[in-house]
Amino acid sequence: MITEHRAVTALRVFLVLLFALMVFFQTFALPGQFAYMAEQSPDRAYLRWPMTAVAVFLVLCMQVVILSTWKLLTLVETDRIFSEVAFRWVDVIVWAVGAGWVVLLGALTYVALTWDDPGLPLLLILSSTGVAVLGLLMVVMRALLRRATALRADMEAVI
Repeated sequence: MITEHRAVTALRVFLVLLFALMVFFQTFALPGQFAYMAEQSPDRAYLRWPMTAVAVFLVLCMQVVILSTWKLLTLVETDRIFSEVAFRWVDVIVWAVGAGWVVLLGALTYVALTWDDPGLPLLLILSSTGVAVLGLLMVVMRALLRRATALRADMEAVI
């Protein structure tokens, strides 16, 4: 069975890798893809910069989640996860997911009203649903953290 220390270390390695990939996407892949799309579909070329901005913002929201997760892992390692500091980082995750969800809903609304191909709207519906589930899961996890923190405080008072 994998130990907590090994799991935290492995998660940190993958978080660094994921963050680096997201920086690459923000700076090269997404702007390049939308420039290519503008060349291939001149009738939708006006969407190049708005789509780039939305995509980069969504990646930024994911990067905020990664950094907050890193901070929470630090609290786990130092056995301070059941503290008020942890709630701040969980709140940052909830707000970042919420901001991303709102932007996705805006993009979905625009695309659903103007697009003739069902592929992109369906992809945005899937993404919006997944982000909503993630956000609600984080709200539930925050409530569980609150209960566990209260139980730990009660146990420390008894001992």
